[in-house]
Amino acid sequence: MTWDDKATEFRNLHTQSAPLVLFNAWDAGSAKSIAKAGAKAIATGSWSVAAAQGYDDGEDCPLELVLGIIQRIVESVDVPVNADFEGGYAEAPEEVAAHVLRLLQTGVVGLNFEDRVVSGRGLYSIADQTARIRAIRSACDAEGKDVFLNARTDLFFGSVRDVAQEDLVQMAIERGQAYHEAGASGLFVPGLLDPAALAQIAEAVPLPINAMSGSTAAPDADLLDSGIARLSYGPFPYMAVMKSLSGMAQV
Repeated sequence: MTWDDKATEFRNLHTQSAPLVLFNAWDAGSAKSIAKAGAKAIATGSWSVAAAQGYDDGEDCPLELVLGIIQRIVESVDVPVNADFEGGYAEAPEEVAAHVLRLLQTGVVGLNFEDRVVSGRGLYSIADQTARIRAIRSACDAEGKDVFLNARTDLFFGSVRDVAQEDLVQMAIERGQAYHEAGASGLFVPGLLDPAALAQIAEAVPLPINAMSGSTAAPDADLLDSGIARLSYGPFPYMAVMKSLSGMAQV
């Protein structure tokens, strides 16, 4: 399957009628196991990838190491791969775009790109984050790569404090609409599992909505019917496997 074929297939998997469920991987071995179980696509989680190498999340794992891990994953499975690329390992739009082009060389067809200021506090302003998204989209377009750019907002992960959920939902809608205009392909809202709130965002933002499960349990029907088009499991698969390993290793 060519890169373009995988990119088209991955994009088409994002539907509200049958949301794409991604059980996140952290290395080639875990990716192969997930694919063997029948997964239609593979997605990495930055927390898990970093932890598996002994690093903290938040771009602590060196970029070169991350790119190598992702390339091995792509080379080990036949399904589309989406990489969690955190904040792009840079702040300036042109540097972020250059790093994303290096990421695309691994063969991934999608990436998560967050609006949290990884090296600081809070979130990038809408103006700053849309400039970063536009730079990524422009660079990918110049390479003829219609990458799935999953714009993540950390509004519901404690980056904005002392704000009621209904206000956070409106802020997420504002960001989602702006990210769509800038060239995003999807909107990722980790930390929000309220079906009614997710439905409100899905109704107002013209992008596939990605939620993140809070455990490794089977997804709740109400969550899958909330209008989301994608559900990720984030770090929870890695955490469950490591807990099991620790139990087996006890003597």
